[in-house]
Amino acid sequence: MLHLRMIVPAPLTDQVVKTIEETVGTTHVVVVPGAARDPAGDLVLCDVAREAGDELIADLCALGVDDSGSIAVEDIGLSLSRRADKAEDDAPGEGADAVLWEQLAEATQEESTLSVTYLAFLTLATMIAACGVVLDNAVLIVGAMAVGPEFGPLAGICTAVVRRSRRLAVRSLVTLLVGFAAAMLLTTGFSLLMNAFGLFSESMLHAKRPNTAFVYAPDLFSFVVAVLAGVAGVLSLTSAKSGALVGVAISVTTVPAAANAAVALAYADMKQVWGSSEQLLINLGGIVLAGTLTLLVQKALWAKRGGMRTAAGKAATGGTGE
Repeated sequence: MLHLRMIVPAPLTDQVVKTIEETVGTTHVVVVPGAARDPAGDLVLCDVAREAGDELIADLCALGVDDSGSIAVEDIGLSLSRRADKAEDDAPGEGADAVLWEQLAEATQEESTLSVTYLAFLTLATMIAACGVVLDNAVLIVGAMAVGPEFGPLAGICTAVVRRSRRLAVRSLVTLLVGFAAAMLLTTGFSLLMNAFGLFSESMLHAKRPNTAFVYAPDLFSFVVAVLAGVAGVLSLTSAKSGALVGVAISVTTVPAAANAAVALAYADMKQVWGSSEQLLINLGGIVLAGTLTLLVQKALWAKRGGMRTAAGKAATGGTGE
């Protein structure tokens, strides 16, 4: 269940309440007249089944509540109510499958911002991976994958394509490219420093590395895994199962490939630089392609479910919707 807290201008309150009551899957409607001060208006609260949330939020935005007031949405961890149970039963579909497009857009916009924190995490992840490829240590590679924050802008690009948001697309692409460029440049410097201290050596880079050689040797499986990871990553975001993102993070070799390219560049090994760069591009492209297609499929499926909810709402109101 989702909890909606709205500040609504008094002239819109009746229409907002009517919209809430006509949406299948809503309950616990509360109106506190004149409670809001900035902006001035009425406080309207309600709970809605997650699978009906996107439709309700879209209808409220169509009424202009987001412009003249506000809409805050929170996940309800626990709701002990027969009415809530009934609302979830009445709403077609499963809550775990529901997509809240406004929430997705907000989340990907935040995660795709080029910030100092983003650059720090990506750089640290690349440096950890650099140690992993030189030492042929799979544990360090997995750790670097988990630390890397690059899935945020990748999801932002997917969302931007589906929602046709040029601004989000540009922001995400800039964050992705600038982030990897900065991380690889700093990791190249880090590799030279480690070489000066005798911790890295060219012989270590060229030695047999059975655990990490895959990061500069792309093949068809690289693309297949990237596609699967892209689907899983987007599903984890849209279904609010964020824990699955950890599995996605450690399944693709974006950060390790960037790290190997940076270390190889420090030793002027252009063969590994190009191989690692190709691996990186294949993974990034596969994730974006799969993620975008997944969102398009979800959008089409929920458009059909929207018709089911409308029909259910008309049936509940005697076929008039009033």
